[in-house]
Amino acid sequence: MAAQALSERDLAFMLYELFDAESLTARARYADHGRETFDAAIEIGKTVALKHFLPIRKKVDTNEPTFDGERVHLIPEIKPALDAVIEAGLAAPASDFKSGGMQLPLIVTNVAQAHLSAIASTTLGYISLTNANANLIEAHGSEEQIETWVRPMREGRFMGTMAMTEPGAGSGLADLTTTATREADGSYRLTGNKIFISGGDHELSENIVHLVLARVKGAAKGVKGISLFIVPKFLLNDDGSIGKRNDVALAGLFHKMGGRGHTSTALSFGEKGGATAYLVGEENKGLMYMFHMMNEARIMVGTGAALTALTGYQYSLDYARERPQGRLLGNKDPQSPPIPIIEHADVRRMLLTQKAYAEGAYALCLLGSQLADDEKTAETEEARTQAHTLLDFLTPIIKTWPSEYGPKANDLAIQVMGGHGYINEHPVEMFYRDNRLNPIHEGTTGIQSLDLLGRKVPMNKFAGYQAILNEMQGTIDKARDTELSLFAGQLGAALTELQQTTTTVLGATAEKNIDLVFSNSVSYLEMFGHIVVAWIWLRQGLAADAGLQANPHKDDEHFYRGKLQAMQFFYRSELPKIYHWSKLVRDIDGTSFEMKPDWF
Repeated sequence: MAAQALSERDLAFMLYELFDAESLTARARYADHGRETFDAAIEIGKTVALKHFLPIRKKVDTNEPTFDGERVHLIPEIKPALDAVIEAGLAAPASDFKSGGMQLPLIVTNVAQAHLSAIASTTLGYISLTNANANLIEAHGSEEQIETWVRPMREGRFMGTMAMTEPGAGSGLADLTTTATREADGSYRLTGNKIFISGGDHELSENIVHLVLARVKGAAKGVKGISLFIVPKFLLNDDGSIGKRNDVALAGLFHKMGGRGHTSTALSFGEKGGATAYLVGEENKGLMYMFHMMNEARIMVGTGAALTALTGYQYSLDYARERPQGRLLGNKDPQSPPIPIIEHADVRRMLLTQKAYAEGAYALCLLGSQLADDEKTAETEEARTQAHTLLDFLTPIIKTWPSEYGPKANDLAIQVMGGHGYINEHPVEMFYRDNRLNPIHEGTTGIQSLDLLGRKVPMNKFAGYQAILNEMQGTIDKARDTELSLFAGQLGAALTELQQTTTTVLGATAEKNIDLVFSNSVSYLEMFGHIVVAWIWLRQGLAADAGLQANPHKDDEHFYRGKLQAMQFFYRSELPKIYHWSKLVRDIDGTSFEMKPDWF
């Protein structure tokens, strides 16, 4: 039977050998923790995932939510599974002790929830989005709003969403038409329609707290006139108990290719005179506030994509070890027994590609979690600022690279298993369907590429761009005097190519049509993402090399050599692709741009 859980050895390697999470216990916030408490949280997450989510995974996938015109129906097993996560303290383990959290570092939280994310698929999204919603209100809301809405979300009684997308605007938030009118009591009346609202309606909690982008009547057009509002499904009585239904109506459910445990909804606000809404922060600053949640959600998307890739890899790896079929080309004896398919070179190629993609992607996401934590808890202001600069710059890459290459890894998991991968008796086809959403939501790959090239690179006089170049150069310098010097040289050459490409393409914006110049922005993002993941793999290689030098046990020796082989694969088979992407970008290739709509 193929494995249903992630590799605990790999999780430990990333957490302790690659990112040295134990060192975080020197910070005051984490002084009560040690490796024992970190490992205990990870074990709890695995136990809950295997006990409550694995048995219902297929049922969740084959019984998508339904809407009878009045209420949403989910299979009944979902609620007790989510309740088990909340009761285990894993809904928001990074939150303060006083809020009922474990006060874990964000990177440890990521790993503690890894098995849940991998096994529960998007069903865990009810809790993840609620946590992100609460984090936003804590950062930008009033004390009263925190007490009223965040506390019950932290306790698991309320759940939360974010409502941005509109039927006529899609990702173009400047064109949103949802409006809000201020009332005499300081609240607002909100009217409009939103679509693709994950977790927008259900009966898993007492209440649902929607964070809604809208334009106050009279506000400026475009993104500068957008405000952010708390719009609950149910209003509250003066004592905090659940009151009457707010003017928020479920207009329908979307039926999805995958991720069927998490409702995707169309919501109508204000059909009966206006939904009661409460302004977060100040008017016209809503998009800035929402980016707090969107950026957190983008890292969640990348993490989910990476973990879905990892679980598909692990499943197909174990299948390949157990499945006998065929003989090697050099074996001329038809009477000899079939060999496990992992002995076939092309199967190993596909497994190694998955390993390079999935483990590279998850390490990148853990870096994002580490930077998010350093941004808040690093010892010096300089270190906190540096972490913020790096995380802000890397967010489009952390979101996009795993979400593009995670499904590619899942596609290969299906291929490894052949016909058995294509049928639903095995979960790898479901992993692919679940993962395919990730390049789309929270900003498509195209949108992220424009954000990277057009905004993040030149922002603040290239501060983030230069910061990540410096980080990568530091690793190159460290590796030059080791057994990995060849790879350090290859990464150094890639950095030179990146810098030359960046200079050329941004210089062209002064002379050529900006839409033409940016028409290959996705190729730029692909190039930058591959270089960053090559850097991440060099860091993993250095950690594995250090492990080998310590004369490890035979099993660990095999593990470390597998890491080094995956790094070598990425440098030989993947990193050279950047030169093709670079040429498209540097030449301002107009093939796609010049294609006329009438020619299709």
